[in-house]
Amino acid sequence: MRTPIILLVVICISCGLAVMSARVIPAHHSTPPPASLPRSYLGFDRNTYPGDAALSKLRKTFSFTGYWLNIPPGETSDSWRGKRDILNSNGFGFLLLFNGRLYKDLKSVAESRRIGTRDAAAAVASAKREGFPGNAIIFLDQEQGGHMLPEQRAYLHSWMDGIVAAGFRAGIYCSGIPATENGEGGVITANDIRDGAEGRRIAFFVYNDSCPPSPGCAAPANPPPPGHSGVPFAAVWQFAQSPRRPEFTTRCTAHYDSDGNCYAPLFQRSSAVEVDVSAATSADPSSGRR
Repeated sequence: MRTPIILLVVICISCGLAVMSARVIPAHHSTPPPASLPRSYLGFDRNTYPGDAALSKLRKTFSFTGYWLNIPPGETSDSWRGKRDILNSNGFGFLLLFNGRLYKDLKSVAESRRIGTRDAAAAVASAKREGFPGNAIIFLDQEQGGHMLPEQRAYLHSWMDGIVAAGFRAGIYCSGIPATENGEGGVITANDIRDGAEGRRIAFFVYNDSCPPSPGCAAPANPPPPGHSGVPFAAVWQFAQSPRRPEFTTRCTAHYDSDGNCYAPLFQRSSAVEVDVSAATSADPSSGRR
């Protein structure tokens, strides 16, 4: 039997109102929107500048690059000097690095403070000369791990204080790998520096190429967040180094080249660019872009 048209309309409207009413949630019981997934950005660093011609290809993989403000470890000159503008025009963010002192260079606490102050002034002068903005983060390269000795701590603190006094922000590159020291295990340099910071605000760039947590030599589109390094407060995580360190990378050797290096994608073997690979919470970890 055919139902009258008017009755059908009434029934449809009633059903629609019932469905709409069932979906309405009172304001005081509103469901919060789902949290957005954290985004990480891929970057590279190396002691020698890769060359102007390599930048466009590198930029297809990496969002930021390390940038040395003085002579990098093991080098005799700073090949990054004067390269800020071309890197900036190619869309790179920056990770500003300053090569710090080894323990053997620090003879006393008082002398360490003086050296730290001088090195901070040198780092600031270089950053300004290269055109980096005030308030950028400069990361001090602290190669030696374990507990910081009094001379090391005095040097670090005076360097950080000098950086901040000049209007920049202080960061540090250090180990995030648990180390054994004097028979004790689990000493993480980043934790030791942070625990002894005496209220200083420090940005941490940690290295941990141990597999796991490191994925090894990889360039994922959404890299692992720095907190997965084992240092929850890290802003940047270097998870692959060139050449690889066998004692830490035995479980991910397949991801490295046969010569032990980690090479940037998209390059022919004849023009390969070996890199250290990092993940950061920002595409410009040092806030070095104007």
